[in-house]
Amino acid sequence: MAQTHFGFKTVDEREKAQRVRSVFDSVAPRYDLMNDLMSAGLHRLWKRYTLTVAQAQPGDQVLDIAGGTGDLSLGFARQVGPTGLVVHTDINEAMLREGRDRLLNEGVVLPSTVCDAEKLPFADGSFDIVSVAFGLRNMTHKDQALAEMHRVLRPGGKLLVLEFSKVAKPLEKAYDWYSFSVLPRLGRWVAGDADSYRYLAESIRMHPGQEELRQMMKQAGFGHVDVHNLTGGVVALHLGIKC
Repeated sequence: MAQTHFGFKTVDEREKAQRVRSVFDSVAPRYDLMNDLMSAGLHRLWKRYTLTVAQAQPGDQVLDIAGGTGDLSLGFARQVGPTGLVVHTDINEAMLREGRDRLLNEGVVLPSTVCDAEKLPFADGSFDIVSVAFGLRNMTHKDQALAEMHRVLRPGGKLLVLEFSKVAKPLEKAYDWYSFSVLPRLGRWVAGDADSYRYLAESIRMHPGQEELRQMMKQAGFGHVDVHNLTGGVVALHLGIKC
């Protein structure tokens, strides 16, 4: 059995998916609150920036992968209007339920489906835009997931990957202290789960940096990839165009 990483640990590939699922089962009920606390609300600005860069138009077809509690799905739904379509997906059912309920509370009804990004159940060329926010780093085979995202996009379509990345050198020590000292304590106090937030901090360190991810997207078939560093590289937005 092939091996992969789960945070800083090495595990069997089949085991990683179950472990990741357990993490998000645990954090789902307080996911939005924890995001606000962990990022001091910045995650909302990062997602708003992603929507601005995406430039979804009325009538567009959008696939939101690892859509979680629905922030991007809600924003895209407002952009594409009644003539468009946004498909809200996540591999974790608990996260998907949280997002579906939140969208319904906002008066927005979208198709929501449990979906594995490495085996997307959609036809070739189905979407104008595919987005994945803070989900790619948890995928076992990132190259396979990126190839699937490329496959379901129409020519000229856009992939937007919003993800934690490599911070600027001057910020590294402070960022490491915050990630490994503050986040687990915050997770324990607010969500009653320090281990899951320790994993989230570790998973960020194991995720490809800005240039490595850019090259992975190009290898998946994207002819043009732009990288937008946000908040000193704490987060990066990769925009890939299917040529």
